[in-house]
Amino acid sequence: MNDNEAILKIDYNEIPVTDMAAAKAFYRAAFGWDFLDFGPDYAAFQNAGLDGGLRREDTRFPQGCLIILKAKDILAAEARVEGAGGAIIKREDFPGGRRFHFTDPAGNELALWSPNGKYDPHPDPDAANDPDA
Repeated sequence: MNDNEAILKIDYNEIPVTDMAAAKAFYRAAFGWDFLDFGPDYAAFQNAGLDGGLRREDTRFPQGCLIILKAKDILAAEARVEGAGGAIIKREDFPGGRRFHFTDPAGNELALWSPNGKYDPHPDPDAANDPDA
């Protein structure tokens, strides 16, 4: 298996919420989850069986939960997604890495993240193959 094949594995799941306190109270009471806060807009859930978190949004997220895949080489992953007919709709850096959101041909929104580097508006083409980027 090469590094690009790792993008086939689901790594994380985010649940968008508009009221963080209410969402945490619900999931704690209903399922016994604990939370690790990363500021006021994000809380990773624990004891849920799958890694993920609650992400605060200003408005309801139309697709519901966001499934997130992981890749070592995010640029190669973007090329694969687009080559398969997906459309990149958002790119972002965040503490711990970077990610992009995409839609599949049926319109479902997913995301793919990498802990390696940050997006660069003027990328070095050789850096995509650098595991330490």
